[in-house]
Amino acid sequence: MPVTEPQVVDALRPVQDPELRRSIVDLGMVREVRIDGPRVSVQVALTVPGCPMKAEIQQSVAAAVEALDGVDATDVEFTVMTESELADLRERLHGDPASTAGTNSTYGHSEGRAVPFAEANSSTRVMLVASGKGGVGKSSVTTNLAVALAGRGRDVAVVDADVWGFSIPRMLGVDQPPTVIDDMLIPPESHGVRCISMGFFAEEDQPVIWRGPMLHKALEQFLTDVYWDEPDYLLVDLPPGTGDISISLAGFLPTAEMYVVTTPQPAAQTVAQRAAFMADKVNLKVHGVIENMSWFTGDDGTRYELFGSGGGQALADRIGVPLLGQVPLVPALRDGADRGQPVAGDPSTEVGSVFAEIARVLDVEMKPTKRRHRELKIV
Repeated sequence: MPVTEPQVVDALRPVQDPELRRSIVDLGMVREVRIDGPRVSVQVALTVPGCPMKAEIQQSVAAAVEALDGVDATDVEFTVMTESELADLRERLHGDPASTAGTNSTYGHSEGRAVPFAEANSSTRVMLVASGKGGVGKSSVTTNLAVALAGRGRDVAVVDADVWGFSIPRMLGVDQPPTVIDDMLIPPESHGVRCISMGFFAEEDQPVIWRGPMLHKALEQFLTDVYWDEPDYLLVDLPPGTGDISISLAGFLPTAEMYVVTTPQPAAQTVAQRAAFMADKVNLKVHGVIENMSWFTGDDGTRYELFGSGGGQALADRIGVPLLGQVPLVPALRDGADRGQPVAGDPSTEVGSVFAEIARVLDVEMKPTKRRHRELKIV
């Protein structure tokens, strides 16, 4: 028997838009199905012209339809959603700003949308990665930790809040800007991690000369105007020190966990503890310390502690939290950051295994005991 249109539509339900992570049928992207004997034609409406995922969608649609009995070939045609359809889609995915405004509207953008991760019933674990000073490898730790968590099958996103020294897109190897759907930003993904950064909106050699209010607004929009779709983990790469950005994020994300990165030398540890003390002042809890550049292993297998030793453990003891891991100093860590190939992508290596273990500890041993569900609300 020839295949029917309802059968084709049902076969297409598991096919997702790679950026929106929703069924193309549920998103209203399947426009028309035509059946001519064993040949089926499907028209798909893309969210934007020149969609970078067009080839992937075409391949997935063809594979799903041709898996049906009686189908020998599939033609996939493309069109583009209208402005009104995009507005409806944005409202379905991102919510109506007017409906989310209320007591928390202070923490939303100009339309009044609240920061999604600030809600007590959000299931996303927000992790702020901080350091007392620059040059300790905080961004590379953030990047590799995110990739390691994604390697455990978790849905992971990163906000590059270091607006002056943005580097996350390069370290992740992201090669395309965010997609814009009716003023809603869809973050690009690489190595299983989605990210947003000032690097998408400024040239690499362009200085960002902003004062507090503009920084506050930019961070607010990173959290509210981006379609995050409630990931398991949201990592935030903070700028060094204890300035405006850290204070703003403490207000935006009151349930966030803070993790401090330091190097082994006592001078770095002393500076890093300021970030921990800042967290206490703004009612955030530090959950752990990660020591970077702990040692270099020579060709003869000897460990050389180039930056001293004991700083990470001393800081952890000082603030009463665990030392989650010691990351060795290896050329592959620097090279991977420059090429967009994070070392955590290969847990069989020395440094990759360190990040894999830190991710395991965070994901299993330090998993929150309280379960939060979006559908449960306190009224």
